[in-house]
Amino acid sequence: MGDLRLPRYARDPDGTHPPLDYAGYGSTKLRHPKQPLVLLPQQLTEVTGPLLGPGRLGELDNDLTRQHAGEPQGQRIIVTGRLLDGDARPVRNSLVEIWQANAGGRYKHTGDRWPSPLDPNFDGVGRTLTDDDGRYTFTTIKPGAYPWKNHDNAWRPAHIHFSVFGTAFTQRLVTQMYFPDDPLFGQDPIFNSIPDEKARQRMISRFDLDRTEANWALAYQFDIVLRGRDASVFEDEEEEDE
Repeated sequence: MGDLRLPRYARDPDGTHPPLDYAGYGSTKLRHPKQPLVLLPQQLTEVTGPLLGPGRLGELDNDLTRQHAGEPQGQRIIVTGRLLDGDARPVRNSLVEIWQANAGGRYKHTGDRWPSPLDPNFDGVGRTLTDDDGRYTFTTIKPGAYPWKNHDNAWRPAHIHFSVFGTAFTQRLVTQMYFPDDPLFGQDPIFNSIPDEKARQRMISRFDLDRTEANWALAYQFDIVLRGRDASVFEDEEEEDE
């Protein structure tokens, strides 16, 4: 039996991901590593999981508007897109998870205490598996902006957090999806920490009239590319030694 050859992945172009310590984003001073990074070896377990199937997901996990007896407040939206590898091939049967604030810009979390009402019919979390074409679909509520005290009169643009797994645990990546023409882009240090303007634009979803459902929900398109020239922007990207 031959030696196990573990996969390695090409680095994304410079400027695609934010620096670990960004002056405008205050909490990175506490979060970024103070010591040299340690490269952990990848073993068979890390590169062959997770193994997920339709039976692991609930029927309404990807419809955040139907998880309670009542309907949530806010504008109903459909968010759909494809999960692609660096060669634009679909990543099939891969777990995609989202979490977000409600229409008033508040998370259902004990740490979120700003005076915007909680919605008893909206938890703000969902998950699904990509299909054979690498496509995912969520039905949810358009999130509101919220204050976050990073600087004077600081507000986060409306956004949805995404977690994707690719084909293995070691490929788990986290990104954020924004909405077109948000007036808060110019003052948001998280959005502007991405050095490359083209990479920043890939974080903004596209309004999709073709997938918009009449008398029901607006649709937005948001593709996620794991690697390469058109890679999506991911959080906490760590450089490794060659």
